[in-house]
Amino acid sequence: MKKIFYNGDFITLENGQVEAILIEDKIIRKTGLKKDVFKEIDDDTILVDLRGHTLMPAFIDAHSHFTSVANNLLKANLEECVTFEEIKDKLLEFKKDNNIKDGEWILACNYDHNNLIEKEHPTKEIIDQVLPNNPVLLQHRSGHMGVFNSKGLEILNIDENTQDIEGGTIGKVNGIPTGYLEENAFINYQMKIPMPSFADLIDAYKKAQDIYLVNGITTVQEGMTYPEMIPLYQQLLKADILKVDLVSYIDINSKDKFFNAFKDHIKKYKNNFKIGGYKIFLDGSPQGRTAWMRQPYKDSFDYCGYGTLTDEEVFKMVETAYRDNLQILAHCNGDMAARQYIKAIEKEKNNNQIRPVIIHAQLLGLDQIKKLKELDIIPSFFIAHTYYWGDIHIKNFGFERAKNISPVKSALKEKIKYTFHQDSPVIKPNMFETIWCAVSRITKDGVVLNEDQKISVLDAIKGVTINAAYQYFEEDKKGSLKVGKLANLIIVDKNPLKIKIDDLKNIQILETIKEGKTLFKSNYIEE
Repeated sequence: MKKIFYNGDFITLENGQVEAILIEDKIIRKTGLKKDVFKEIDDDTILVDLRGHTLMPAFIDAHSHFTSVANNLLKANLEECVTFEEIKDKLLEFKKDNNIKDGEWILACNYDHNNLIEKEHPTKEIIDQVLPNNPVLLQHRSGHMGVFNSKGLEILNIDENTQDIEGGTIGKVNGIPTGYLEENAFINYQMKIPMPSFADLIDAYKKAQDIYLVNGITTVQEGMTYPEMIPLYQQLLKADILKVDLVSYIDINSKDKFFNAFKDHIKKYKNNFKIGGYKIFLDGSPQGRTAWMRQPYKDSFDYCGYGTLTDEEVFKMVETAYRDNLQILAHCNGDMAARQYIKAIEKEKNNNQIRPVIIHAQLLGLDQIKKLKELDIIPSFFIAHTYYWGDIHIKNFGFERAKNISPVKSALKEKIKYTFHQDSPVIKPNMFETIWCAVSRITKDGVVLNEDQKISVLDAIKGVTINAAYQYFEEDKKGSLKVGKLANLIIVDKNPLKIKIDDLKNIQILETIKEGKTLFKSNYIEE
């Protein structure tokens, strides 16, 4: 069956005038003038009148955490809470609505101390006031820290004798744990919490997948896959529910377990799932003041955050990636973490071309940009930080340092292929909001973070389409509307190249098409 799209705008990211596009058998077969494409009409052709709407490439998620998006659907969402009292009310409501018994874990997500009136992390005592008989974990919106209540600490055997984990901290006052943990300590103990049932998780995965599709995304990332998740993914693949393409980046320390479990998925899709490479964490969160910086945080004499791995460990991991000819993604928010990663890549620069990626690159130094070009390192910017936490960055670093977070224009000038992401579930996978952030660079308080780092709408679109395809080594199949590429398309209600900047974040996805098949459709388009 063939489909021809016409009577609308086309953003192809390729050269040439396009008035119509023909797709057939999952592939884009012809693009060009309407009179030429319409010559292909036969009895099996469906004509799709766009009615003035816009057809463009489907979005590609350059970095998120698919399982966490699913998991968060099973947690109390604290995103709207602005006081400790509201957090307590939300926890009680969640326990009641979900018929959770005493003794069972209660998990909550998306609190942000920066947005609380108290401007502090909650403590175990705050949670104990309403849930003394349930183990509880509140996960910070950044995903890098969280708070356990007394029952949770007890079950996990965290007490005054428990030592910090290298690259992580257990919060204490006078030697007594407060419930707060960050970075490696938080990650380590979070992994010890029992997982939801397979049935609940499979249902959550389906809902999470739909969240991406509603936002026009057909390629999704599992940004850190731990060995504990192997049985989950085996069940997910057995259930055959994946409609999006899902790319997993695995814990490098457990690579053999993954290779044994998913030997048919290494660097290639099977049942819409592939292992794309390795993921490592080199620091924390700038809004949580754990990003690793070359210079101290504002109003601090010598505190620069901290790294999570030694130089020797990073060098060994990068060496492994090059030896295995597998891509490596490194979480680097601070410029010191970026320097550590760059030094490791530099040692291997004459080996395989694995397109290493710096995830987030929030405070990447302008002096480090040329090194990225030299070493073929792709910066994947969490550009929406400009809006969501730009004001916090000004507070933590001062305006002169904060104004250059996510220095996309500097990367563009060096002809570096950059990408954008939302790190979902940190924020929703709203690509048009991300495009707006890259173009406007405005904070919640209305401060513009460096006019010189703004980019055009077209260049912002490339960061979530054709450049993201390149990041995945899939530029020959995805990212633009070109003959021979997969028919991964979206129809949107307005042409982003023809509207006011402030209207970008309000563009609606009308239809999401993957390999010629509609996976999401609103009520606005009729064939």
